[in-house]
Order: sequence, then C-alpha cells, then structure tokens
Amino acid sequence: MNGNIVAPSILPGFMELLPADQMLFNKMLDTIRFTYEKYGFIPIDTPMIEKSEILLAKSGGETEKQVYRFSKGDNDLSLRFDLTVPLARYVAQHYNELTFPFRRYHIGKVFRGERPQKGRFREFYQCDIDIVGSESLSVINDAEILSVIYSTFKALGFQSFTIRINNRKILNGFFSWLGVENKTEVLRTIDKMEKIGEQNTARELEALGLSAGVAQEIIRLTKIKGKGDEIVESLKGMKVENEEFSTGLEELSQVCSYIGYFGIPEDNFSVDLTIARGLDYYTGTVYETVLNDYPSIGSVCSGGRYDNLAQNYTNKKLPGVGISIGLTRLFYQLREAKIVEPYGRSTPTKLLVIPMPDAMNYCLDISTRARENGIPTEVYFNEGRMGKKLAYADKLGIPFVVVVGEDEIKTGLFKLKNMKTGEQETLSLEEIIEKLKLV
Repeated sequence: MNGNIVAPSILPGFMELLPADQMLFNKMLDTIRFTYEKYGFIPIDTPMIEKSEILLAKSGGETEKQVYRFSKGDNDLSLRFDLTVPLARYVAQHYNELTFPFRRYHIGKVFRGERPQKGRFREFYQCDIDIVGSESLSVINDAEILSVIYSTFKALGFQSFTIRINNRKILNGFFSWLGVENKTEVLRTIDKMEKIGEQNTARELEALGLSAGVAQEIIRLTKIKGKGDEIVESLKGMKVENEEFSTGLEELSQVCSYIGYFGIPEDNFSVDLTIARGLDYYTGTVYETVLNDYPSIGSVCSGGRYDNLAQNYTNKKLPGVGISIGLTRLFYQLREAKIVEPYGRSTPTKLLVIPMPDAMNYCLDISTRARENGIPTEVYFNEGRMGKKLAYADKLGIPFVVVVGEDEIKTGLFKLKNMKTGEQETLSLEEIIEKLKLV
C-alpha cells in the first residue's frame, strides 16, 4: 500500500458540487445571465488578480483584512473581493472606448478570507449588473433595476418575494435635520433593526451618543408603513426642512411612479424605511430582496445608487446604480432548505446510443445527426452486459436509450426506450429526433 497517498479534501469556505447539483447551479446561473441580457446588459470579465494599489485604493478595516494579498516577484497582488471595484477600474481605464450609459453585467468568482461558517464562503460567485452614467444618470434607471430583479427571480421560479427599497438621502437628510453627526454608524444600526428589534436598536442608537428623544424620532420614521405613494405622502407630512431629505423624497416618489409601467405587481414591491445598506458608497435608492416564505435566508439580492463610481481612479463624475446576487450563498441556502432540488439527472445527455457488435460506425453517425439537431447525445463505448449499459443510463438519469444492432441497421427503425417509464416506441431516426426536440 502506498504510504504517500494524500487524503483528498478542500479548504473550508469553498463550495464543490456533485454533477446533479452543478447542473442545477449552472441552470440558475444561465437563467440570471439570460435575464440580464434580455434587458440589454453587456457582459464583461475582469482579471481575478488585480494590483493591490488598485483594488485597495479606498478599502480599509474589515474589507482589507479579508483580502487575499500576495507577492509575485516585484508585484503586490490581490484577489478581487467584489465585482464593483474592478468595474470602477475598468470604466476609468476604458472611458474613451465605452458608450454611456454603460450597462454591464458581470458573473464571476470573488474571494474573501472570512472566518468559515455555515452558509459563508471564501470563494463565491456574484452576479452583478450596473448602469453607469457620465456626469448624470436619470432616476428612471433606479426603477428599471427593480424590473430586472423582478424578472430574474420570476425566471428562477419564485413567486412570493418582495423587493424592498428606500432612499439614503431621506435617512441622511432626516439625521441632519435632527442634528445627528455620526450618520454612517446610525445607518448601520438602522439596517440591523429587523434582526435586533426596536428596543435593541434604540439602545444602540443611544450608545452612539444620541438622546432618547432623537433615537425615538428615528425609529418612528422607520415604522411608517403603507403603499409606496402612501409612505411618500406620510413623509411629506412630517414637514422636514432639509434639502437632502426633499431630494430623496422626490427620487423615491419618481421610482414609485415608474414601477407600475415596468409591470411589477404591488405584491412584489414595498418601500421600507429600515433598509439602509451598510456600505458607505450608496447615496440614493437602495434595494434588498427577500423570499417571503423563507425570511431566515435574509436578503437574496441587494444594491443601490452611488454618486461617483470611479472617484479613486479618475476625475470624471461617474454616477451609477446596480445590484448583486450572491449566487453561491443563495444556492447553498436554497438547497439546505430544500427549496430547489436537482432534476434527477447528473448529465446533460438526453440520448444514449448503445451499439451491438459491428454497429459502432452506424451509431457514430446517429449520434452526429442527433447532435446536429441540438440533442445532447453520447455513445456507450465500453464492453459489457446490456444490464450494465442500461444501469449507466439509469444512474446518470439519461432519459432515453436506443440500442442499435443488425436489425435496426437493415430496417432503419429503432426501439426508443424511456428510462423513466420503461416504455418503448419503434421509430425512425427522424421521428426520434423530432420527438426528443420536444422533451
């Protein structure tokens, strides 16, 4: 026995799937890609490795601690930790070659050295879209992002979900009106309200130096409920005298007015004044999407509006709006909760052709013709008993099998076996192809 064999394993925080799950994952990824392209978003890809000086131009604190950073020769390098910073570099670098507004999507792996725990990953797929303007970007783009989110989750097979939106200008303007100075920490606290509850939120706000009265005013604002236009009217009725608040309110009102024209049902959309999004660069509309029947999963899609995407790389003003789906985490949680299940197949093969003696060349011709008609087909090349060959198809979940021997070659008729039902039909190759095109 070889004592040098290394036990096969992967690092914690990395996801590796068996074929049936990988096919399901790929189907979800392709559905997201197709929906993004349906709205005219343009694919880009950026290197997984960036210069550290580029990737870390603005980041600090926890983000910088999580970056995989290393040296190769004289180069200081880092693995990308999101797709937004590479987008900022990309737009600044290629500004003169791009057409604005620049509508891009990017689906790729990112890396964060987080502490491994259930449902958190160090390597994971993000599926991002962003609309980047040059100097200005109409607020109607904020409403269109809602439409993309809605169409994407419908295409993924979900019915009961809510896209919750808010506007950071409303919160920031309200805080200024109240005399709050530490706005970023207050926003982060508000963003946690659903998890920690109203009382704990009040305590944390007071711990930040806010008076009990101001803390309660902030909580009172976030508790305003109703339909979008009703919330807008309630906010107007508060008579807040602050320009930023008024601007945010006008933007929110415009987004709400466009939603119906994008065909988003009221059941799938709500204004929620607790949504703040902790990241500093969001400056206007912010989004979070939740699956109504599975609230414990948390937000499955989030993002927002920002004033200046690439300020660390160019003096040009590049406002934008975008969202991100963390597909690896979402897939893991959906599978854990058994909300999605594989299709019972571990291969894309739809037809398995099994040759009897002296029929191999004929089988190769059959497989070529089937593939030319868009039917994933493979030929079983190994020797063995028929039971073993059928077991191969059954184990992989190949739905149809045809056995080709001397009689089939003479007559041009084949018994097509449905592996799920056991039924057999005698058909010509043309009839088999037409049948399999439909299933």
